[in-house]
Amino acid sequence: MRDLVKLYFSEHDIVSHHTSSFNDFLATPDNPNSRMQRIVDDIRVPTDDAERGIIRLDPERTGSDVVIRLGRRRDANGNIDPQSKPTIRIEEPKVFEANGCSHELTPMEARLRNLNYMSPVYVRFEIERDGVEDDRPEDEKWVHVGDLPMMVKSAGCNLNREVVERRLERSISDAEYKQELTASMEDPEEPGGYFIIAGTERVLITLEDLAPNRVMVEYNERYGTAVEIAKVFSQRDGYRALTLVEKKKDGTLMVSVPVTSSSIPLVALMKALGMESDQEIFDAIVSDPQMENIVYANIESSFDTKNYAPNGYHTKDNAILFLERNFAAGQAKEYRTKKVENILDRSLLPHLGDTVEDRRKKAIFLGRVARSVLELSLGKRKEDDKDHYANKRLKLSGDLMEDLFRTSFSSLMKDLKYQMERNWGRKKNEVPTIASSIRPDLLTHKLIHALSTGNWVGGRAGVSQLLDRTSNLSAMSHLRRITSSLTRSQPHFEARDLHPTQWGRLCPSETPEGQNCGLVKNAALIIDVSEGFPEGDINWILRDFEVGDVKSGDGTRVFVNGDLRGVHPNARKLVDDIRDRRRCGLISNQINIRFDEDMDEVIINCDEGRLRRPLLIVKNGRLCLTRKHVERIRESIEGARGDTNRVKWDDLFREGIVEWVDAEEEEDALILVSPYEVPRRCPNCGHALSPEDADWMNPGKGGDVAILKCKWCGAEFDVPSLFDPKYTHMELDPMIILGVASGIVPYPEHNSAPRVTMGAGMGKQALGIPTANYRIRPDTRGHLMQYPQVPMVQTQAMDIMKYSHRPAGQNFCIAVLSYHGYNIEDALVMNKSSVQRGLGRSTFMRSYRTEERRYPGGQEDHFEIPAPEIMGARMDSAYASLGEDGLISPESRVSGSDVLIGKTSPPRFLDENSDSYLSNQKRRETSITVRPGENGYVDSVMITESENGSRLVRVKVRDERIPELGDKFCSRFGQKGVVGRLVDQCDMPFTADGITPDLVVNPHGIPSRMTIGHVLEMIAGKVGAMEGRIIDGTAFSGENETSIRDGLKRNG
Repeated sequence: MRDLVKLYFSEHDIVSHHTSSFNDFLATPDNPNSRMQRIVDDIRVPTDDAERGIIRLDPERTGSDVVIRLGRRRDANGNIDPQSKPTIRIEEPKVFEANGCSHELTPMEARLRNLNYMSPVYVRFEIERDGVEDDRPEDEKWVHVGDLPMMVKSAGCNLNREVVERRLERSISDAEYKQELTASMEDPEEPGGYFIIAGTERVLITLEDLAPNRVMVEYNERYGTAVEIAKVFSQRDGYRALTLVEKKKDGTLMVSVPVTSSSIPLVALMKALGMESDQEIFDAIVSDPQMENIVYANIESSFDTKNYAPNGYHTKDNAILFLERNFAAGQAKEYRTKKVENILDRSLLPHLGDTVEDRRKKAIFLGRVARSVLELSLGKRKEDDKDHYANKRLKLSGDLMEDLFRTSFSSLMKDLKYQMERNWGRKKNEVPTIASSIRPDLLTHKLIHALSTGNWVGGRAGVSQLLDRTSNLSAMSHLRRITSSLTRSQPHFEARDLHPTQWGRLCPSETPEGQNCGLVKNAALIIDVSEGFPEGDINWILRDFEVGDVKSGDGTRVFVNGDLRGVHPNARKLVDDIRDRRRCGLISNQINIRFDEDMDEVIINCDEGRLRRPLLIVKNGRLCLTRKHVERIRESIEGARGDTNRVKWDDLFREGIVEWVDAEEEEDALILVSPYEVPRRCPNCGHALSPEDADWMNPGKGGDVAILKCKWCGAEFDVPSLFDPKYTHMELDPMIILGVASGIVPYPEHNSAPRVTMGAGMGKQALGIPTANYRIRPDTRGHLMQYPQVPMVQTQAMDIMKYSHRPAGQNFCIAVLSYHGYNIEDALVMNKSSVQRGLGRSTFMRSYRTEERRYPGGQEDHFEIPAPEIMGARMDSAYASLGEDGLISPESRVSGSDVLIGKTSPPRFLDENSDSYLSNQKRRETSITVRPGENGYVDSVMITESENGSRLVRVKVRDERIPELGDKFCSRFGQKGVVGRLVDQCDMPFTADGITPDLVVNPHGIPSRMTIGHVLEMIAGKVGAMEGRIIDGTAFSGENETSIRDGLKRNG
């Protein structure tokens, strides 16, 4: 169903998961309940204040009760008032010049001038003094708190289509939008999804981690014996805490609590949390009669005054005293009490709440964790698979920026509290203003530092990376990269292996070689990362379906995001009803549900970070997609239905045709890969048939027969249908299991797996046209193929990525034969005449930049030809190519160590002067030169200003690179080699027609590496060249070998 893939990419680009995540984070007018707003709503300084969204100043410092309110107002129950307006907003990216002016900033200007592409952030502050509200004008309440790095093409970017339409005050067509991008010196096909910091492009790598707030059980080897353990990574507001429950050999259940090194008995902690009744503890843990004796023994141990002196922990007060002696022994009573309260409310299971009222909920949850340990011990439950993607969550750009902004904004508010208290008593009867006390640079510098270094909150490193611009494909692959948090030095065999739940979500082939193998992955072509759905709304849905309280009676347990919410007497009906409502659009498609019959549990997931994939829905052996739907989709893709009547991707979800499925729900599904098998030849005309040559005429009709229509003769014929009532879903298209890099490999199903991985890795290194605006871009280094060509054999993934618009590589005429031993061991013999005609020729470009810096004391750098008396001055011949302004002219020939920019600087230290300190200081020569060993021509010289008003110069040098001995060449199948000899055309092998090859490849490299797809591409390329057409080599559905063989026969 390739039409569905085309429909998806007609509305989404290749990095839409990043931009949509960041848009959900941004405080824009269209997103009043943004993540930025929720961070502001939850802020509280000091942190132990009961009320959120405020800063409370110290009454001893101010002499009155002063509250600074910055969050939205809440009702009596602590919920956000729906009528309240947002209290944080961002503006479009701007640059503030040294002369005080400001103007709109574009990404290209930020690149050229080494600027940060950032948007100003404003927060609304209200000061309440002794309950009296602020009477300042509304404009004065909005204060600039810092600048936020802006993702290119996101909702806050000046290149975003809606922003452009708002600026032009009219809607624009696709062609007009491309013209606007071109006018801004941008590549119209540029997907965005990255940041610009100090003129360099940086991308946030998607992080893969274990799912938070889920109970996971496993065996842990200790002292030669297996110990049953259940652990929960509890997470809330960026804070992550591990709680661990284990069963000792004697049956004692022990808990390891965050912030402490020792473990304590489970019953002691549950009693300290307020569950004093032994019967309640028993009911919270026991789910099977075999558990009763173990739980009885644990409860009885609470009366043991010998081991737990002096009073045991059989009451709440005794349990708290027991915790105080364990967590703060030898400290003052007040300190001990406060520490235990802080552990119980803040550190222990923070996702369940941080107030005294939430303690009972935590005790119930701990009972469930203990029950999981006992179920594992008794063989009632299997060990959880940590590599199963139901137990994984992804952190996209929006999630990572949320963590960073929360930490940075919290630091800024703490500093604001300190500054306000310090400034309060300086002037009598005058309240200091927020604008005069806040330091916006504090927030800005924290954000920039994290993005420029990659060092993130939580101790993670390498989160932000320089965007790989070797080729257009390498940039797109980098934007879709997913990395694991596991250490690279450990084997982690199971984590590195392919897991069945990665099918359709992660590319099975695109992963680096070496220590990152299997830990750095890439997303498949069509994925969705869930943005989350409020759990409070789920509770209302469950009430509609009569999900009862846990105490109400027996039934199947219902879990929401790993938390027990109730029981239901008919689990299968509950699951089917919720799915039916979701498929009708009555329930959000962010919700996924599964019925685990083995554990008798209904699992509902609506949290963020779940990696999902689309599947076609099958009901009672019939596909829900009909022929009418297919025709409407095709008309929409071709533009025949117009903008108002066209079918959109989301329409397929509302009509119950397609649904997003996560790894948890997929365990409940049986998925059909293909609805029928296409015969090798048409029964009517005998023409060879590929899957795309046969049009399915009766989808959704059911029955045992699928009716196909031949594209060549128009005749219809029947083939057996593979549908069966047991199937619940069908794949959209098998090719979408691959990623962007392996998607360009033709016929990958005919190759050994390692060769596809190699082809994907080296396809990203292929030289071509990296971007359409390469002449303007100030990249430090770049490569450009002089004569790039569109491949003769292409795939559907290439059309999706518009690979033909920015191609890489060339079509070589290849001879597969030995050549006097010069091409053994992957050596290549190249036609010298072909190289002289431009084969494989590329241009390497390197940019050099410098600026006239200003130093303390009024001294500054100067662009000039250094005079002979300047310290460190070179010979006059070194400056011969420079103009009067000290800059080299374009198209000048340069070589290693030649001066490009003449520059002098003030002395670095006073002792550099040989004369007395009262004489004029000697300047030193700091000219910019060409790197040793490099040469070429000056391509361009650009003069501009930096943010502080000083002159900035960029010089780009280009060098022509001609293939020579030792250069590496590779096909898309990992068949790589280096040039071993350049041979004159007259000495190359030739055919009867006098055709000589460009490259001679040794035939011994093909059988052992099993790259049959390489052979298929060679003969398919031959047919395409003879018949003047592009061959479709898409994975699993390309033109088959029968059709290619017929083409060779047709052309003699």
